[in-house]
Amino acid sequence: MNRAIISPARLCGSVTVPPSKSAAHRAIFCAALARGESRLYHVADSEDMRATLGAIQAMGVEVRREGDALIVNSSGKWEDEAEIDCGESGSTLRFLIPILAALGISAELTGRGRLPYRPLNTYLECLPPHGAVLKSEGGLPLTIDGGLIPGEYELPGNISSQFITGLLLALPLLPGDSRIRLTTPLESAGYIDLTLAVLHDFGVEIHLTQNGWDIPGWQQFQPREYTVEGDWSQAAFFLAAGALGGGLSIHGLRRDSAQGDRESAELFQRFGAQIGWQGDVLTVSGAPLGGIEIDAAQIPDLVPVLAATAALAEGRTVITGAARLRLKESDRLDAMTNALSALGANVTQQPDGLVIDGVPQLSPGSVDGCNDHRVVMAVAIAALRGTAPTIITDAQSVAKSYPNFFEEYNRLGGKANVI
Repeated sequence: MNRAIISPARLCGSVTVPPSKSAAHRAIFCAALARGESRLYHVADSEDMRATLGAIQAMGVEVRREGDALIVNSSGKWEDEAEIDCGESGSTLRFLIPILAALGISAELTGRGRLPYRPLNTYLECLPPHGAVLKSEGGLPLTIDGGLIPGEYELPGNISSQFITGLLLALPLLPGDSRIRLTTPLESAGYIDLTLAVLHDFGVEIHLTQNGWDIPGWQQFQPREYTVEGDWSQAAFFLAAGALGGGLSIHGLRRDSAQGDRESAELFQRFGAQIGWQGDVLTVSGAPLGGIEIDAAQIPDLVPVLAATAALAEGRTVITGAARLRLKESDRLDAMTNALSALGANVTQQPDGLVIDGVPQLSPGSVDGCNDHRVVMAVAIAALRGTAPTIITDAQSVAKSYPNFFEEYNRLGGKANVI
């Protein structure tokens, strides 16, 4: 375990955000399911990416780096059996389960950290009636046997979008048409939009219905060259840093991105930050911030950094629709409540969100990072407005999604000493 000691500072300058982890996971799986060689550009190295690459290699796919390209070469001949370590990557695990079932690969899946305890009930309920044999105590380890068959898959819309994405990736492979029918309104719709966009790029078509999607069977994923766009969820940390008193130019983002977290620009503008586009560069600078109301149902990954910003915005911020954050790498509602409260913020936890009354500055203190990359990065941003150094444990957890976060943080003027 290591820790970061963060001294007050301002972040200023120009930063290029890392590639979208969400888009990269999807593109890697699509390339693996295509027969032939795909070249993927702008795929960052992180623990979650290694988990997905290890998974497709265990399935029988060749992976190699060639210059700035990730080469994914799939023959379409799959291993009969596989043992796959999903690390701590929920996307890897939940995308993989129906794919393995669709391909008829018998597999044992394991993981680390909180991943073995994150729920899989949606698949345990909806896949066995369609031919998959799943054995689990409710989480990991999980064994998969049998082959998935086409049909109607019914599931609630207020679950993690990772379950829906996994089905959207797998069902086009089946020998017949399928349908996904949602029994409740869809949450995290931006992630599904991103899935559909990447599927389209790899030659797979899905048809929207009134309460779900029709998925034609017998489809062939097409190999291609694909460039992963910049990550809006990571950009949010720099938007927050600029909003809290810095001045940043953020490169690498698509204004027309299908990522739901592109809403971060509008949210920080609502807080009061000065945000605008100069060509394809997003700029942000500080201004007096005021509390706002946020429905986080479609943007759960933004809640930690929004909470960190709200702690320093005058007035009250109310965040709702975030109950699923209790099932992430940590219970993020509890983790952010404890972290910000330890620094003198006024945070009240609700079953599905947070109520935060802003303070002008944060006090020095020691914070538990809960081995959660988003908690650690969010607190590091809040600590910019401390009155003295802040200590954050589990600083190494940023390697899950953004290994060089603290290097970029310091390059922009931050004062993070990672021990």
